[in-house]
Amino acid sequence: MKKDKRIFGKVLMALMILFFYLPIVYMIVFSFNEGKSLTSFTGFSLRWYKHMLESGDMMEALYTTFSIAILATAISTVVGTIAAIGLSKSKKVLRDIMDQVNNLPIMNPEIVTAIGFMLLFITFQVEKGYVTMLLAHIAFCIPYVMLSVMPKIRSLDPNLADAAMDLGATPGRALTKVIVPQIMPGIVSGALIAFTMSIDDFIISYFVTGRGVKNISIMVYTMSKRVNPSINAISTLVVLIITVILVIVNVAPVIVAKREKKQNTAKMGVAGKIMVAVAGMACIAFAIFSITHSNTKGSGLPYEGQTLHVYNWGEYTGENIINDFEEKTGAKVVMEIFDSNEQMYIKVANGEAYDILVPSDYMIQRLIDEKLIQELDHSLLDCMDLLMEDVKGLPYDPENAYSIPYFWGSVGIVYDTTKVDIEDLEREGFGIFLDEKYKGDIYLYDSERDSFMMALKDLGYSMNTENEAEINEAYEWLVKCVETMEPEIVTDEIIDNMAQGRKALGLIYSGDATYVMCENEDMAFYLPEAGTNLWSDAMVIPANAKNPELAHAFINHVCEYEGAYDNSSWVGYTSANQEVFEELSGEGGDYEGIDAYIPRSGYELDEVFTYNEETRKIISNLWSRVKIAASNAN
Repeated sequence: MKKDKRIFGKVLMALMILFFYLPIVYMIVFSFNEGKSLTSFTGFSLRWYKHMLESGDMMEALYTTFSIAILATAISTVVGTIAAIGLSKSKKVLRDIMDQVNNLPIMNPEIVTAIGFMLLFITFQVEKGYVTMLLAHIAFCIPYVMLSVMPKIRSLDPNLADAAMDLGATPGRALTKVIVPQIMPGIVSGALIAFTMSIDDFIISYFVTGRGVKNISIMVYTMSKRVNPSINAISTLVVLIITVILVIVNVAPVIVAKREKKQNTAKMGVAGKIMVAVAGMACIAFAIFSITHSNTKGSGLPYEGQTLHVYNWGEYTGENIINDFEEKTGAKVVMEIFDSNEQMYIKVANGEAYDILVPSDYMIQRLIDEKLIQELDHSLLDCMDLLMEDVKGLPYDPENAYSIPYFWGSVGIVYDTTKVDIEDLEREGFGIFLDEKYKGDIYLYDSERDSFMMALKDLGYSMNTENEAEINEAYEWLVKCVETMEPEIVTDEIIDNMAQGRKALGLIYSGDATYVMCENEDMAFYLPEAGTNLWSDAMVIPANAKNPELAHAFINHVCEYEGAYDNSSWVGYTSANQEVFEELSGEGGDYEGIDAYIPRSGYELDEVFTYNEETRKIISNLWSRVKIAASNAN
């Protein structure tokens, strides 16, 4: 019986280890995959490591992550330890109060702490960036250090320091030679927790950073819209760095202790381990910094030493376009990422300065109306003749006075040809989302505009309607959908989920459908005859841009053949460059035979969104009620 229990215990332990480490092994293996797929290993390659090392953003993020973690750990450990020792000598009432104060940030949800820090920096007009991220990390690490150190202090003889001073020690020596060695295990635990919390943090970092400063967590988040194997490469590198640190912490003290034993030197204990670990981490951070900043720009380039601040969607930029622009101009590009037009608008309306924005059509109209973007200097642009006529002169900017097209496309239905009958789509169009034949097997896109567009089009109305009765009818259509069809409401998760064939169909942007169809030959794309949203994202220059001349140079670079090809072939969205569009969609092109890449143009029922604040508020409120109905139905 005992033997059986031991065997069962060993098997259970093995399964637990497999559960924890198999995903890491899987990630490491696919970091060497030649292709983009995460399910099919197409051959060994260092392609993604090369891309990672050539990516200034990734290496900067790696340096930021470890430098902030090391500094935050060192500072919070010192401050937290001193604070804990000081509190131990305070009155009991004060100690109890401070214990509760110390526990509050630990118990608080991270999002609350994050918002608090953000508001603090905004209130005192502190420019967000590296320093604000470091200060926030120090602040949220200190309570963990104190929590680890306090129990060790309580276990000490309260007369220990007095005894040391009676024997001739100064207060400083009593602290460093008597107290600190006794509580060192607590200090080590606090330091390790602080380092782990700092290197792992995403939520607080995301809210307190700015000016393009991001750590690995933020970097991975911005790369998660699509499967990007570079994530595997940089994650593998982080695992390697952590492994090296652990080896240094555990092996180096043993080697040093053996060498010093003959000299009757005291054994290196946990304090030595900390010093060695910090030294090792500092060396790694310095190495990353050296690699990151080794590629200095040559002299004589037209924009040497200037910085261009770009605010763009996540995973919306080609593999080499930033590096190529930096090499060509000598400028440095700092790119920040937004998740929605509304998020971008809030920052711009509050005065944050960028040189380039890439908003969508209706938001460009709003920015123009509110004078938040400036007219372009067409004498500095030589790209207009390269662009497709279909994306020039759109209603939100008929003269292209403010905007130059970046990507364009439509919204349609991605479907699994093995599960969905094309005749159902041709007969029902968007109404297929009410067909109970596909109940529980559909995705809705978590976008109020596109969801209401789908309902309005199926009802035969314009997606830009201002008629409240029609909007309410569309609301009832969506409520019926979520209450009867059991849809899963998602955002960018639909891309990988449909590529894996997890549901029968879903509402999707054409560029995302292009990627899905490239990954899974069973997937197809359908545009209903009732019409759809013909959207366009374009580059604009904010009114408060600090470097508009460099911004014009970037617009030219993005629109020229090399930049446009890199952008579209990497991202999958339709290029605005005529030559690139024809090459990628034509015979032998990357997207040959993939109709999602070719937007439907000239169709009278397709529309471009226009901005109306009153209608937006109504639809936003109704969409919130639709999601509540979906939650109640589930």
